[in-house]
Amino acid sequence: MDAFFAAVEQKRRPELTGLPVVIGGRGDPTRRGVVSTASYEARTFGIHSAMPLKKAHQLCPKAVFLPVDYREYQRVSRQVKDILRGFTPAMEDVGIDEAYLDISGIANPADTVDVIKERIRETTGLTCSFGIAPNKLLAKIASDMDKPDGITIITMQDIEAMIWPLSVRKLIGVGPKTEQCLNEMGIQTIGEIAALSLDGLIERFGPSYGNYLYHASKGLDDRPIVTHREPKSISRETTFQKDVRDWQFIAKTLADLTKRVVADMKQSGYRAQTFTLKLRFSDFETFTRAKTVDMATDSEEVIRRAIFECLKRIDLTKRVRLLGVRAGKLVKNGGN
Repeated sequence: MDAFFAAVEQKRRPELTGLPVVIGGRGDPTRRGVVSTASYEARTFGIHSAMPLKKAHQLCPKAVFLPVDYREYQRVSRQVKDILRGFTPAMEDVGIDEAYLDISGIANPADTVDVIKERIRETTGLTCSFGIAPNKLLAKIASDMDKPDGITIITMQDIEAMIWPLSVRKLIGVGPKTEQCLNEMGIQTIGEIAALSLDGLIERFGPSYGNYLYHASKGLDDRPIVTHREPKSISRETTFQKDVRDWQFIAKTLADLTKRVVADMKQSGYRAQTFTLKLRFSDFETFTRAKTVDMATDSEEVIRRAIFECLKRIDLTKRVRLLGVRAGKLVKNGGN
């Protein structure tokens, strides 16, 4: 979907059409929070996702800042996913605004995509962009090449002309640190990665990531469409508007986060065996402490006790910026 959160807001508030809109946190750029989505009008000012709201406001003081409304975005997302499943059951849901479809059995994929796009537009009033390619890696790259409201088709014969000239950051899985490392090696484009030897990449980045870069830079990806995926963990976290040192406030926040995690577990039908506390101080120093109990549980009392045992293992010498609670080693109710 194209600038999904912002597009939903512009659709239900037509007066925002054409204006720079920034979605994030509570919609107040004077408070802590990060950009979840920025409209294309806002992106022309250099605003992008994960940017602090305060920075976004500095770049575009006239932008409209709105809080995240997940309930509405999920409602629209369900409409979109229902449309997609109507064309193929082989759909991998990878987020509220994105999915992979296996349409290899369809004779004219581009024509089918045109129909899907029109159906989504009729139902939601929103636009989306598609990438059509032989595998998930190339399809994802292609979907970002003609936004908004575009379709990009890539075949294996197009790798050299369409993929290799792109910046290394366009390769899925390459983040800022890897980009910096590659740039220091004199590598700027995906094609320059593809020209490196497998042994050289493994020596520099290790066996797993080196192998990935070698094959991905050549457009190779054998991952299947995953139509169902069990969650690895269930978590909740919060960032305080002002750094705190009050132990009672910290304890109450952890109890509230634990209660929410337990509610999520029960709603999803899971129990868990390992519970992790995440704590970030005002200087961004971050600690995680975990506790594994004897048996998987969804007992709020047991989980809260485990989290507070974790808290005792951190020296609270500084103000706290962020707290989080995570339940791991999940077991589906009715399972072992």
